[in-house]
Amino acid sequence: MEEFLPEDEATADARRRGHEVGAVPIGAAGGAALRFLATLIGARNVVEIGTGCGVSGISLMRGMPKDGVLTSVDVDHENQRLAKLAYREAGLGSFRTRMIVGRALEVLPRLTDGGYDMVFCDAVKTEYPEYFSAALRLLRPGGVVAFDNALWHQRVADPAYRGDAATEAIREVHHMIREDERLVPLLIPVGDGLLCAVKRD
Repeated sequence: MEEFLPEDEATADARRRGHEVGAVPIGAAGGAALRFLATLIGARNVVEIGTGCGVSGISLMRGMPKDGVLTSVDVDHENQRLAKLAYREAGLGSFRTRMIVGRALEVLPRLTDGGYDMVFCDAVKTEYPEYFSAALRLLRPGGVVAFDNALWHQRVADPAYRGDAATEAIREVHHMIREDERLVPLLIPVGDGLLCAVKRD
């Protein structure tokens, strides 16, 4: 499943750099799913929480129209520098991105309510519930929120696994999304899991 759509050289290089600096990127199949979702909803304005080294950003922008803008938030300036390099190598112009260095929970309140088509979350796992709350405010009706690492190394689905703050936070987001009647949820079993939901009109 991970190899169904081979990655090009720019994405493979971004993935390698991500592993080298400890910013583990979304898997190849998860990246393909992000591109598919962005294309499906015609996403022009996307928020990415956790820039990494550019793998997910490449996937998202390739699914967006040519004038779409990715707003990418990361606390690490070096991650964003490497992501910009990846975007250049992928032929994606700098006008396609708005890069913001800072803690997501401090940056997200400054973004426009209802101004975004998609929010992708792949940063501090213990902050996933807060990202979810922010995403609901940021998304337009019909917009999509997606969380990487939704299976968290198979720990989330194992009821016997306890004591890990990241696992508990991801489980909380699963519950929040399943129980929220404003959403249509889906768990896509690619890579380490991609938890998605559409915000109803």
